[in-house]
Order: sequence, then C-alpha cells, then structure tokens
Amino acid sequence: MSLWGGRFLDESDKLFKKFNTSLSFDYILAKEDIFASISWSKSLVETGVLTKKEQKKIELALVSLKKEVDKNPSQILESDCEDIHSWVEVNLIKKIGELGKKLHTGRSRNDQIATDLKLWCKNNIQIVLKNILNLQKKFILSAELNYNVIMPGYTHLQRAQPITFAYWCLAYVEMLKRDFSRLEDTLKRLDISPLGSGALSGTAWNINRKKLALSMGFSCATKNALDSVSDRDYIVELLASASISMMHLSRFSEDLIFFNSTEANFIELSDSITSGSSLMPQKKNPDALELIRGKCSSVYGSLFSILVLLKGLPLSYNKDMQEDKKNLFDTIKTWNNSLLMANLILKKIKLNRLICYQAAEQGYSNATEVADYLVKKGITFREAHHISGKIVLKAINDQKALKDLALSDFQKYSLLIENDIYDHITLEACIKKRESKGGVAFNQVKKAIIREKIRLNIV
Repeated sequence: MSLWGGRFLDESDKLFKKFNTSLSFDYILAKEDIFASISWSKSLVETGVLTKKEQKKIELALVSLKKEVDKNPSQILESDCEDIHSWVEVNLIKKIGELGKKLHTGRSRNDQIATDLKLWCKNNIQIVLKNILNLQKKFILSAELNYNVIMPGYTHLQRAQPITFAYWCLAYVEMLKRDFSRLEDTLKRLDISPLGSGALSGTAWNINRKKLALSMGFSCATKNALDSVSDRDYIVELLASASISMMHLSRFSEDLIFFNSTEANFIELSDSITSGSSLMPQKKNPDALELIRGKCSSVYGSLFSILVLLKGLPLSYNKDMQEDKKNLFDTIKTWNNSLLMANLILKKIKLNRLICYQAAEQGYSNATEVADYLVKKGITFREAHHISGKIVLKAINDQKALKDLALSDFQKYSLLIENDIYDHITLEACIKKRESKGGVAFNQVKKAIIREKIRLNIV
C-alpha cells in the first residue's frame, strides 16, 4: 500500500519502486516511529480528531506492534512497503481497520522522519556516552595499576622526555572528556521536537506542540516548520563528534601498534584480540587496533557524505535526505564497537616494564635535565642547550647512557658540572621535577587519578 497513490493513474515501475524504498535501512526506526505515533494520537484527541476510546485502541495496537517488532525486527524487511512509516501505518490498519487511517491526520512523513531520527539519535547518544565513560574508567584503572612504569615520551616518533604509562593513559582520558562534552552539546541542540511541523509550513490542526514535545521527552518544540523538516545539522554534528572521537581512538591504536612492535616491545597484546598469519607461524598481529584505525576512515567518509548531501539542497525537504540515514546508523555502530574494543584491548594489555625503562634511558630523554642543571649554575639556556647537545653526542659515540658517562666526560664540556649531576639525570628525578599543573610528576599523576576516580565514581 502506498501512502500517496491517489493522485497517480499509473502504478510505480518496479525498478523505481525498488530504487525509491528506504525500508531496508530505516526499519531500525520502528520503535521510534511507534513511540512518536502514540504521542501524536494523544494530541489528536485534544483536537477532536480522535475520541479517547479511539486513541486507546490505536495505542494498544501500536504497543502490540512494538512487541512484535521486539521479538523479530527482521520481519519488517519481508514487506514491500516504501519506508518504516508506511509499514507502521499499514500494519496498524491491518490490526484495527479504518480507524488506523485517522492517525496520519495533520502529520507528514517529513516531520515524522525528522522526529524519528532525533529520537533515535537521543537514544543512541546515551549508549555512546556510556561507552565513552567506561573507556575513561578503564584508562584510569590501568593508570592506577601501572602508576610508576616509566617509558619514553615521543615527539616526531623520536624519544623525547621520560613519562609514565599512567601519564599516557591520562592524556587519552582528556581526549575522551572532550568527546563526551561535544556529544552532550550535540544532544542539547537536537533535543527539540519537529513533530507537528507538517510537510513544511506547520499543521492546520490545533496541536499543542510544546505539550507534544514534552510527552516524547524533548525539551521543547522547534520554532520554524520550514527549518524543522529540512534540518539535519544534528546529524552533521553527531558525525563530526564521531569523527573526532574515532580520530582519538585511531591515535590510541597507532600508539599501541607501535608499542607492541618488535622494535619497541613495550607491551604485549592478549592472544584473544590478536590474530596470526596464514603463512608465517611466528606472527601475532594487532588486528583489533588496525581495524579501529581503518574504520576511522569510513566514519570520516560519512561526515563528508552528509555535508555534500546537504550543501546544495533548497528548503525544505528533498528526497536526497533519504540518504542521510545509512551512514549515520553505520557510524554509530562503528563508533560504539570501537569504544568497546578499545576497552577490551586496554583491559588485557601487559606492560614490559623493564624494556620501557631501558628505552627511556637509551633515548637520552633526560638530556633536558643536563641543560636545566647548567642553567641553575648561571649559564643561559641557549648555551646550556648547546653544551648538553655536545654531551649527548659524546654519549652516542661511546654508546653509553648519560648516567654511565664519567664525571670527567661531563667536565670536558663544562667545569660547572659536579658530581651531583647524576642525581639530576635519573629518570625518576626527571619526572619528579615536572610539578607544574598537568605535569608528569608522580604526585601530579596521583592527584589526577584520584580526581578522575571521584568524577567517574570509581570505588
């Protein structure tokens, strides 16, 4: 059954009908469409279109339909309906007859789909928020467990200064906090109901749109029907938030792929989230991490796709907008799965503590401490930087760590260097000195862990 056949004499071409349908992907909006339809039926009672008895009959039929969908969502795909809205209406009419045909009074599929999509986004944002919080908790617990594990920090993929694994974990907690905040902001802006906007100019029926909005859990109703049915900003925002968050997860993956490499060997990944080679029996590949990194690109593609889709559309609704859903649904699924996988990877990670420590020593990550030491002796930083560079070059040529150089080696470059230099260049000393807010000092990291445990309600 078509919802628009009265004006047409000829039947739709089979190829066009298949090309035009969206049921294969918008069927997942069934619950949202039923939920919004129940709220709409209650509004129609206030306008006199439905009696209370009729509304109750419609509501009971819709509730029954939802239960059927819950049991077997794929049954929807067996239908030849054009979209989820027509499927709900057709099946409602099957259940209660002519009365079901009253439900669409004053409503357009334009405001229906906008409402359904917003409801779906609201529901699924809550799931993403929960997964982001859970991953933050896993980072904090991992930081606490590996609080004193010293490793190299990198710039340009060159060993730069010593940090701790806990400090590395806290960096990703900050990224995830921003992801969470962006998602909350997106939620605020999309929490406005378009239902009752009609096709584009509002409804001719006396619908209390504010009351209707509140009944569906929205904070308020939209203020311009023309904008309401054509607005997809919230999808753009959601996909942008997903893209940024997936970028963070991709960087997390890249870090661990490098840490897990034979060359670094800082960590060992669990057998349960790695795979082997079909040819080389010695291989243990970080597939889970590589897949997160790879899936990031498809999320970027979804964001670009919706921007291109919308950029040339005149007001208000256009059929092009049918293409706004598949990428959205796929992106949220990918985002959630990636957050869950990152959590699992972190849960099962094993640190090679001694190798991490040795790498921090061998990379001359304590060279800055030599410069700072000389500055405290009265030398300008630029000159101290130059002297420190010469000392590092000496250590490299001798294939020694800075701590293994003799005092005489240091004094070749500055007689101001005394025996206490060795106390200043231990990795522990390097870390302890960075007491500034946000620094790597052990006590700063400890405070951060305590603060985040309180925020995340980690007992």
